[in-house]
Amino acid sequence: MVASLSGSLALIVGLAVMLLPLLAMELSRPRDSVWGAVVLLLGLTLVTSADRLTGSPMLAVLCGGLLIGRLSLEVLQLRWRVLTPEEQKRLLSVERWQTSLKELAATIARGVATVAATVSTLAAALRRGGGAKPSSGKRWVRTDAEAASNPASDTDAGSLPAAVVSSFAEVDQLLQAASGQAG
Repeated sequence: MVASLSGSLALIVGLAVMLLPLLAMELSRPRDSVWGAVVLLLGLTLVTSADRLTGSPMLAVLCGGLLIGRLSLEVLQLRWRVLTPEEQKRLLSVERWQTSLKELAATIARGVATVAATVSTLAAALRRGGGAKPSSGKRWVRTDAEAASNPASDTDAGSLPAAVVSSFAEVDQLLQAASGQAG
């Protein structure tokens, strides 16, 4: 149960850290989304492996979680102290958070609309039979049945019919015959 609770908390914290650049740009740094993904992975592991974590492994997970929490709190305090008093006041205002949440909602809505459009396009392509196939520009003059009944017409006036050979001696003979016809 403790692993499930700490995993759920890690999932929430990881999502918050990943969304930090969207919600509070003043507090975010370039690699925050990577660390948020690592915390999400930790939370996912804790939630899915909760039944196997008992005894000393669970104690190690708890100590690791406390250590991560303490270090995260120190980093957040350091980032808060770096802000100017005006930025701190602005960050605590309700209007600023409403604006950030509206922008986040608009971004999510655009993402969902893009995914929905992509899915509908793919579904339409699958219904058509795999989508439009590129045209090779090749035009068929006759059917395969006509080609099988008249194999002599496959060769052009300047080319030789294809021959099946089984040794290099036959290849040499064909080359000599072809050079004798040309000369």
